[in-house]
Amino acid sequence: MAKKEEKNNKKNNNKNQSAAPKGDSVTAVDFDEFTRKMERTLEVLQEDFGTIRTGRPNARLLDRITVPYYGADSAISSVATIVSPDARTLQIQPWDNSLLKPIEKAIQASDLGIHPQNDGRVIRLAFPPLNEERRRDLSKQVKNMGENGKVALRNVRRDAMDYIKKLKKNSEITEDDQKNAEKVLQELTDKYIKKVDEACAVKEKELMEL
Repeated sequence: MAKKEEKNNKKNNNKNQSAAPKGDSVTAVDFDEFTRKMERTLEVLQEDFGTIRTGRPNARLLDRITVPYYGADSAISSVATIVSPDARTLQIQPWDNSLLKPIEKAIQASDLGIHPQNDGRVIRLAFPPLNEERRRDLSKQVKNMGENGKVALRNVRRDAMDYIKKLKKNSEITEDDQKNAEKVLQELTDKYIKKVDEACAVKEKELMEL
């Protein structure tokens, strides 16, 4: 009789252990991968914002301009020191003087819209003040970047929804787990969309500052 009772207890314990993961949507559905993708989307947006000039020029304006160096295209910031000696100027001093001409040509060929001044030792970029029309144009660029960021976030959400449906189809989660997971996913998406809106608002404010 004792052996039979022990056998039944063991069977019930095994049953409870196998069902445990389905009792909690947090453990049943792991959103870590999708959270990292949303966080990376926000990081890329901030990197893009860095290439838009505000009232004071900064070195990140040159992030997308590369020069050939030892057989590879290198960012200017990786082959030179970039400083801002005043509110309207960037100064570039290559670590190798042979890069002065390539850097000058790369800036001329870019969409930066600034003529580089090469004195044989450093390159200076003098930025004129932004007029009202230019500020409005840049503000539109910020809005477009923000919308692109939101599209990227919604794409991540779509992939996560497909993942949840796949788990349900494979009977790895219950219907309640699926509903809870979809709710958590929507809250996560809303949180990052709000972060995009906040980042856009900060950038637009910078553009309007004299």
